[in-house]
Amino acid sequence: MPGLGTSFGRGGATTAQQDLANSDAILIMGSSMAENHPVGFQWVMAARERGATVIHVDPRFNRTSAMADLWVPLRAGSDIVFLGGLVRYAIEHGKVFRDYVVPYTNAAVLLKDELRDPEDLDGLFSGWDASELKYDPESWLYRGAAKKSAGGDVAGHEAEQGGHAKERGGHRDEGDQAQPEQPQERDDTLGHPRCVYQVTRRHFARYTSEMVERACGVPAAQFVRVAEAFCSASGPERTGAICYAVGWTQHSVGVQIIRTAAILQLLLGNVGRPGGGILALRGHASIQGSTDIPTLFDILPGYLSMPLFEKESDSLASYVRKYQTETGWWHNYDKYIVSLLKAWYGEEATAENEFGFGWLPRVDGDHSHQGYWLDMAAGKLEGLFVIGQNPAVGAPNGRLERKALAQLKWLVVRDLVEVETASFWYDSPEVERGELRPDEIATEVFLMPAAGHAEKDGTFTNTQRLLQWHEKAVDPPGDCRSETWFAYHLGRRLQERVRASKRRRDQPLQAMTWDYPVEGADREPVVEAVAREIHGRKPSDGELVSGFTELAADGSTACGCWIYSGLYAGGINRPRQRAARGAYAHGWGWAWPSDRRILYNRCSARPDGAPWSERKKLVWWDDAAGEWTGLDVVDFAKTKRPDYKPKPDAKGDDAIAGDQPFIMHPDGLGWIWVASGLKDGPLPTHYEPLESPVSNPLYGLQTNPAAQPKERPDNAYAPTGDPRYPHVLTTYRLTEHHTAGGMSRTLPHLAELQPELFAEISPELAAEAGIANGDWVTIATPRAMVEARALVTARMKPLVIDGRLVHQVGLPYHWGPRGIARGDVANDLVAISEEPNVRIMEAKALVCSLAPGRRPRGAGVLRQLEEIAAMRPRDETPLARQIAGEDSPPA
Repeated sequence: MPGLGTSFGRGGATTAQQDLANSDAILIMGSSMAENHPVGFQWVMAARERGATVIHVDPRFNRTSAMADLWVPLRAGSDIVFLGGLVRYAIEHGKVFRDYVVPYTNAAVLLKDELRDPEDLDGLFSGWDASELKYDPESWLYRGAAKKSAGGDVAGHEAEQGGHAKERGGHRDEGDQAQPEQPQERDDTLGHPRCVYQVTRRHFARYTSEMVERACGVPAAQFVRVAEAFCSASGPERTGAICYAVGWTQHSVGVQIIRTAAILQLLLGNVGRPGGGILALRGHASIQGSTDIPTLFDILPGYLSMPLFEKESDSLASYVRKYQTETGWWHNYDKYIVSLLKAWYGEEATAENEFGFGWLPRVDGDHSHQGYWLDMAAGKLEGLFVIGQNPAVGAPNGRLERKALAQLKWLVVRDLVEVETASFWYDSPEVERGELRPDEIATEVFLMPAAGHAEKDGTFTNTQRLLQWHEKAVDPPGDCRSETWFAYHLGRRLQERVRASKRRRDQPLQAMTWDYPVEGADREPVVEAVAREIHGRKPSDGELVSGFTELAADGSTACGCWIYSGLYAGGINRPRQRAARGAYAHGWGWAWPSDRRILYNRCSARPDGAPWSERKKLVWWDDAAGEWTGLDVVDFAKTKRPDYKPKPDAKGDDAIAGDQPFIMHPDGLGWIWVASGLKDGPLPTHYEPLESPVSNPLYGLQTNPAAQPKERPDNAYAPTGDPRYPHVLTTYRLTEHHTAGGMSRTLPHLAELQPELFAEISPELAAEAGIANGDWVTIATPRAMVEARALVTARMKPLVIDGRLVHQVGLPYHWGPRGIARGDVANDLVAISEEPNVRIMEAKALVCSLAPGRRPRGAGVLRQLEEIAAMRPRDETPLARQIAGEDSPPA
C-alpha cells in the first residue's frame, strides 16, 4: 500500500500475525478481523490473554467487537478524524517516544518557509492548481532541497498516472519532486516551528476529542479512554499494533487513512519492534502476491515502475535516472530492472538493445479497473480477460459495468462456475429490465473452466508477506485447467503465430523466454521452474543467485522479481519448508525480503545497537561478532556498525548511517511528513466522502480535491446533505461467503448459513421507517436500488453528527442472480470513483435511502430511479465543481 510505502519504504505489512501476541494494545479498525481473518485473529486473542487491550473501532458491532475490550462505533468515512485525534492525544499528553522519534524519523527535519497547510488554506496544501486538479509538491520539500524537473502528464489522459508504484515509498512518480537524499537542516530538540514535528502538531491541533465527537459520533469521554489505552503502548517496555483491511482502503482518502496510522505508530515508536507495527490484512490468500508480482497496470514485478509515454522513458538510462536514488536501497534500481528484462527476454536482451527495454509497453492512460471499464462503456475496448474475478457483482456501479460488457467484441471468463460476468448477456438485472437484449449483444463470451487451488501446485503470499507452497491434492476434473497452464499455452500459441513475422510490434513476443518444462498428459507447466526463474539465476551457466544482493546491472543476472529473490536459495524451495523454529516460525514458508518477519527491525534496538529493553528485544548488535543478531533476520546490512557514519560521497546503502533503520528511503528515516510520492498531501487531512450527509466540520473544502469522482449521468452522485439520501451506507464481507460469491453461493452448506442479502439497521431507524425485523426493504442511491431483508439490531447504532442524528445501514455484498443463494447486487449502489494515489473506488462510505417493501420489478426500477432523479435539489453544486474549489458545498 502507498500509505505504508511512503511512510516506511515498502508496501507490505510491517509485522507478522504471530507477533500480535507480543502486543500490549491492538487497535483493529477498517476490518472485522475475527470474521474475515479468523486464523490470524488467534494471536489477537493470545495477546488479550496476556493482558493486552484490544480495541475495535467499527460502525457495526460484529464478531470482532464481541471479542474486544473496547468497541467504538463511528460514522463510516470519518476515520482520519478519529486517528488524527489519537495523533494529537499522543503529542499533547506526552506519549511520544522521543528517543525513537528523533533519530529514526524525519520529525526533526526543517521544511520550507513557503509551505502552507490546510490550517492556512482551509483544507488545501500549498501548490494546488485548481485548473489542473492536482498539486505541485515543490513547497512540500525539505528546506534546502533543490527543485527537480517534473515529468509530464500521461499522454491522452486528463490527469497524472497514480497507482501502486508508490508502494516503493518515496520514489517519484511523474509530476513529483525528488527529495534530497539526506536532510540538510534539522532541529533535534523538535522545537523549531518549521520542523516536521511542530508542523504536524499544528496540523492536528484541531483534531480534539470534541471534534472526534462532532465528526465521528464518538463521545469525547469514550475517545479519551481509547486514546489513553492505545497511546500508552509506547516507550521502551510497551508496544501497540494496528490492524486494518479494505474498510480503510476503499475510500476517496484511503491512502491517507493508512498514513495517519503510520504517523501514529512512528510517534509512539511502534514500527519495527515486537508487538508493534501495522498489519495490512489481505482479503484472501494471495492479495499481497498480486501486487508483488502485479496484476496492476502501472508497476512491474518488485514495485518497479512501468515506463510511461514520456521523454524519461525513451531510453533505459533516462528511465533509471528518473527512479533511481543516489542514497538508500533504491540506488540498486538499475540492477533490478535489467535482471527483470534478462528474465523476460533472455539471450535477446543485450546491452546493445538496452536489454529489451524498448519492448516494454508504455502506459498511455488510466488502465486501472475503473479507467478501462469507463473506456469499455465508450466502446474503446475490443476484448477482456476476466480471471479469478467477478466484476459483475464485485465491482462498483455494476449496472454500468455489466452494460459496458455488451460493448466488447469478445470476453474470456475463467472461473470455477458460470459467474454473473459470464452470464451478463442473458441473465442479469439489465436483461430483466429491458436495458440489454440478448439478441442485440454482439459480445462473444468464452467460458473457460478453471482449476481450484487444491488442483494445482503453487504459492500463496499472505498478509505478512509469507510465501507458502501448496501441493496439488487431486487432478482438476474434465477440461478444468490452472492459470499457469492457460497463460503458458496461450503464450506458446501466440509466440508460434508470430515466429516468422517481420513486424516490429511482434519483436517482444518473439524475444520472450517461454521455455518452461511441462509434465503429465495435459502438459502442465512445472511451477517450480517458474519459482526458480523468479528467484534468479546467472544466464551464463544457469547457476541460481544467492539473493537480490547478487543481482547486477550488466546483464549477468536474470531475476523475475527481485524482492522474491531468495525463495529458492541454495536450490531449496523455501516456501515449501514446514519446520517452524523460534519466536517467528522461521523455517515455515519464506517471507520477503530475505525471510525477514518484522520489517525495519533495526528500530527494535537503540541507536547504539542495544535493545530498548529486555522485554521488547528483537535484534541487536553483537560487538564481539561484529554483526547484528537476534530473533529475526535483521532488516539492515548485517555487518554495518551502529556507529557507522557514511562518507560525504557515499552512494546507495553505504550512504545510510548505522542508526538509520528505514533503508528503503533515501534518508534512512521513517516519514511522518511525505514530501514526495503522494497526490493529495504530505500529511493526512480529513475530507468528507464523495457522498456525505454532512458538511466537513474541519475545513471549508468538502472532499479530497485530488480525488476523481468520474461523475456522469450513469454514475451520478448525491450532493452533500441530499434529503433524498439521508443515511450513511457501508458495505462489508461475511465469514460464510467469499467476495463476489463465485466460490461460495453455489455451495449448499454456505448458502444455508447465509441464504440472502440483508441490511443491518438500528431499532431506531426501523421504528422511524416502519420496518420490522425480517421485512423486505429497498435501499437506493443515485446509481441503483436493491432489495434486502431487514436485520434490525442494536449492533448498528445511530450517531449524533454535528448536532444531528445520523443513521447507518450495513450491507454485505456477496449476492448476485446466479447460484443457490441469490439476491440483488449490493455493489450496484456504489459509484465508480478513483482515489488519487491508487485509483480505488469509495465503497465503504456513501449515502442511501431506505424504505419498507420490495423494489419494483423489471423496468419499474428504471422509472422509479428517474422519478427520484427528477427530485434533485435545485441548490446543488456539482461534485466536480466542489472538488475544483469553484463553489462552496450547499449548507
